[in-house]
This record gives sequence, structure tokens and C-alpha cells, in this order.
Amino acid sequence: MFGRLFKTLSKDIAIDLGTSHTLIFVADKGVVVNEASIVAVNTKTDQILSVGEEAARMVGKVPPHIIISKPLVDGVISDFEITEKMLKYFMDKINRQQFGFFGRPRVVVGIPLDVTEVEKKAVEDSVVSAGAKDVYMVENIIANAIGARLPIQDASGNMIVCIGGGLTEIAVISLSGVVAWKSIRMAGEDMNQDIVNFARNEFKIIIGERVAEQAKIDLSRATEAESPMSSHELKLQGRDLVSGLPKEITVSGQQILQTLERSVKTIIDNIKDTLELTPPELIADIYKRGIVLTGGGSLLNGLSEAIMKATKIPVKVIEDPTTCGVRGMGIILSDESLLKEVTIPSSSKEDGFIR
Repeated sequence: MFGRLFKTLSKDIAIDLGTSHTLIFVADKGVVVNEASIVAVNTKTDQILSVGEEAARMVGKVPPHIIISKPLVDGVISDFEITEKMLKYFMDKINRQQFGFFGRPRVVVGIPLDVTEVEKKAVEDSVVSAGAKDVYMVENIIANAIGARLPIQDASGNMIVCIGGGLTEIAVISLSGVVAWKSIRMAGEDMNQDIVNFARNEFKIIIGERVAEQAKIDLSRATEAESPMSSHELKLQGRDLVSGLPKEITVSGQQILQTLERSVKTIIDNIKDTLELTPPELIADIYKRGIVLTGGGSLLNGLSEAIMKATKIPVKVIEDPTTCGVRGMGIILSDESLLKEVTIPSSSKEDGFIR
């Protein structure tokens, strides 16, 4: 009786644990958390000062005794303790402020394609320590495909490219499984660094990562009337490398896109490599259906056109690509048969979840 009561009062949730952002989906509520995967820690007291967007606003503005921690690197956990505290903060927040439920929820959490057993165990343990009852792991790329409403259960080829903050994953999916794939440690944050390096080398100005990120976002928001190589202007603020004084420069969208060409080429080359690994029967399906792009990096102005030009295959950026993965996990949560079909066996239990 009490078991049924707690199940009723708890909620199933999905967690997209990303290098740049953490998203949480609650059954019947949708996406309720979309915040930076950043934690501010006071080293004098060993206390957490802030988490998420509040911590992100502190980047570059803190005294030496406050550390800004990004506990995920290249899509995997690099600091277990901080990740656990960050997840617990987010889970407590949605519990306390929005739903008031108690009981330990079932959780679906995404993992990269090339995750090791040690990295997988770190995800399991951090989610359980944050308050989960059962943890189901699914491959992020599968969750994105489901969120994009691709017919992955069919015996046909579906190609999807997910460009996140720290990781880009490329996969061909058929019959709910990954047939061919590539995973590269190059994504949105590397593009930010490209912009930082460009400003330093070409204009002798040091800009912060958030300024670079905003420039990339502003470029992505350029209107369709402005071609990717237009004279759309962007302003970058930072510190003059020579004088040490504040400085603002104006650059064109064309300059930024040229700066990102190497990163874009890396993505395109890996898409081509994945196509070369794909059986001919599935290639025919991909030519008909096209390539689907998800993840925040897919919004880069001109990226889909560059991929289409290089592969001669139609390319589509999914609507609201930043939440595609966690929405896919939400769909998985609502379908028990699909949950069993796509769950990855955990290192603790053979049935794909731990208790």
C-alpha cells in the first residue's frame, strides 16, 4: 500500500546532463530546468554558493577563494561530488517550488555513445545520491532521435547529428539501435574558444567565454534575409592585451564564421566518415529522409547549408534543438515498452537500471 502511495506521489523525471547545460523534464510538466552546468564553491568554507545560471553570471567576476566549477567535461562527469550536489540542488528545487511531491523518482538519464564503464557508474551514482530511486540510462543520440520524432523502430536508416556543448555525436539508427557512429570531443564550447583566440590574435583583446558565446548566439539569430557571409556586425568587449584597459571591437558575421570554419569542417568530415561506415541499404534511406541536426550547436548560422553542400543530402535543424534530447527522454518515460527497448544495461544491474 505504502509503495503504491509513494509511487503516486513521486514523479518520473528525465535528465540531460550536458557539458554546458543541464535540463530536467518532469512527467506531465515538460522541461522545468534548463540551466548552466556550473557551480560556484567557496573554498574557505567548502560551501556551494550558487548553481546554474546564477553561478554562470559569476564567471570571471569572483575573488580567488571562490572557484567556478564545471563538473562535466566532454559530456562526462569529471567531478563526482560537485555533479552530485548540482543535481541534488536542481531536484530539490523542482520538488520544493513546483510540485511539492515526496518519494524518490524514477529517472532516465542520457549518456554518450563512447562512455566507459567507470563513467557510466559515475552517472548512476551521482543521480542516485541526488535522490533517484531507479536510474535508467539511454544513449543521448537515441533520446535525441526520439525527441525529433524519427521512426527509429523501423528497419530504415535515420541519420542524426547532435552538437552539444562539449561533444558532437553522429549516428545512423535503425531498429532502435545505432548502426554506425562517430563521437568527437569538439562542439559548442570549442567554437567559443575559437572566437576567444580570434579576438586575441587578430585584435589583441582578451574576451571572456560568455562574450564569445553571446557572439555565437547573436550570429545564430541573424535573420534569414542576412546570408551567413553577410556584413552582420557583432560587438565584442574585453581587455586590451597591450594597455590592459577596457576595449570594444566590432567584427562582421563573416569574420566569425571564417573563424569557425575549422570546427565546422571537423564536424562535416566526421559526418562523411559515418556515412562511409553505413550499409548501402541505409544510405538510400538517408538520401530520401535527410540528415537531422539537434543540440545548441546546430543553430549556428550557415551550418546546415555547409553540411548539405558537402554531403549532397538534405539537412534539417529540428525545432527547439536544445531541448530535443530531454524531450525524447520524456517520451521514453511515458512508454514502458520503449523504455525497455532503448535502456542501456547498467554496471550494477542486468536490466538496465539500479535500485
